[in-house]
Amino acid sequence: MKAVILAAGVASRLRPLTNNTPKCLLDVGDKKILERTIDNILENGINDIIIVTGYLKEMIEDFVITKYQSVNFTFLNNEKYASTNNIYSLWMCKDALAGEDMLLMDSDIVFESEIINRLINSSYKDCLALNDHELGEEEIKLIVDTDNAIKEISKVCSIKDAIGESIGIELFSKELLVSLYSELDVMVKEEGLDNVFYELAFERIIKKGEKIYPVNVTDLYSMEIDTVEDYETVSNEVRKTIDV
Repeated sequence: MKAVILAAGVASRLRPLTNNTPKCLLDVGDKKILERTIDNILENGINDIIIVTGYLKEMIEDFVITKYQSVNFTFLNNEKYASTNNIYSLWMCKDALAGEDMLLMDSDIVFESEIINRLINSSYKDCLALNDHELGEEEIKLIVDTDNAIKEISKVCSIKDAIGESIGIELFSKELLVSLYSELDVMVKEEGLDNVFYELAFERIIKKGEKIYPVNVTDLYSMEIDTVEDYETVSNEVRKTIDV
């Protein structure tokens, strides 16, 4: 299994904090966001990590190489980071992932390492982490069928029918990745859909018959950092929830 961390974005909503620092290198408590993510991955026995960089990529690579000298890292540079979304960064990982299962996450989530363990030890080979809380317009929401398989995953699906939010951590088998990357090739290379969220690709392969299941991690801490307010909230909360 290989872990994929997508860390290419500019994070303009976090300015001025990100004027000279990539979002993933902001400090939360006594660690950087990316440091927390990598530590969580390593704690779960995964030592092969792919990081897709873009904005201020040298800072990310220098930090990682210096901090984690015994970990097997692959760095991929998304040169189109300013005009693409996370679907393009994920698409770039195709060759580096060939024949491997994938643990996927964006680089702006502060979370407990137990979330990864819960995905790995669930009864599903293809699954994602679910937070069941009050939903609004901005969350990536999930609607499931009678077998608990996801049938819709997007920001625009019905709030009243949704069971919760996808927090942005997924575990996919090498078999599912064949279907996913076939779809990503069509979307990116043929349809020019390189500036959308990767969940659209998930939804498209689900409609073609692939099964992805939610794993409830509501009892575990996780929060995505998009704004300065988010950053301040997380910085305060980790001292009470994670760094205890």
